[in-house]
Amino acid sequence: MATMQGVQLFTDTDGSIAQLHGIGVQRFGDRWYAYGEIKNDGNLFQGVACYSTTDFVAWRNEGTVLEVGEEGSITGPGRIIERPKVMRCPETGKYVMYLHVDGENDYTYAHIGTAVADSPTGPFEFLSTLQFRGYESRDIGVFQDEDGTGYIISEDRPHGTHIYRLSGDYLSIGEDVVCLRGTDYWAGYESPILIKKDGVYFWFGSQLTGWDCNDNMFATAADLHGPWSDFRPFTPEGSRTYQSQCDIIVPLDGADQWHASRFLYIGDRWHPEDLGNSELVTLPIVIDGRHAELSWHDSWDNGL
Repeated sequence: MATMQGVQLFTDTDGSIAQLHGIGVQRFGDRWYAYGEIKNDGNLFQGVACYSTTDFVAWRNEGTVLEVGEEGSITGPGRIIERPKVMRCPETGKYVMYLHVDGENDYTYAHIGTAVADSPTGPFEFLSTLQFRGYESRDIGVFQDEDGTGYIISEDRPHGTHIYRLSGDYLSIGEDVVCLRGTDYWAGYESPILIKKDGVYFWFGSQLTGWDCNDNMFATAADLHGPWSDFRPFTPEGSRTYQSQCDIIVPLDGADQWHASRFLYIGDRWHPEDLGNSELVTLPIVIDGRHAELSWHDSWDNGL
């Protein structure tokens, strides 16, 4: 059994603070691999860190798996690059990393970046950036369905948030499945998450309030094309998601992530003046039927 705190800074087995901001998590084999933005020195790109765990308490440092590129390059130290997410492509066997790639200390570029590796611990080779039909892409999430089809969820400020179906090799977009704005809300939701439980899709996201937290929302559907339910909060109204922005929801039990019974919510609690020490809110989230509910626990046992 592994005891977790409601809010914490993960540390690795060397005792250093794990740089897992904007975290993405996938299970490969008998370990979970987590990828995060390195934020030791402000908000510009400092590489992508990887850590692995079997219980979300003890973290093994797997190193910097995507390095900073040369000055002026697409992955250079002046760029804003966020939200690293990784999936293994069934067709090619490659591990594909997706990133929100933006401009030189600004948000004018708004593309999806791709990088590939032969191992979940890299090193990842940066390939290219893309937009589907010229649509902006800011915060992203990823999802792999039971049939192996991959998807990117992408916030597009002028239009809403898209669910894109990936090509067979996971390196391009084949379909804009759906694009939604929030319920009674002017935009789509950023920091998007998509999971599936027992045939029902759950779509989570955060409103656009900068570094400040808000009541994050979720909607459900039986088909990714819709119809989707109204978006509604999954924490008490006014809690601002316990002062966090949703990052990832991880199925905890069994290898079949689409029929799990226990889930871990991880969200960033941002400190804009000290991003490298921004804690993570780590709580059990109840997902059942078409219901999702996140409750506060000072500490809890995740059953691993």
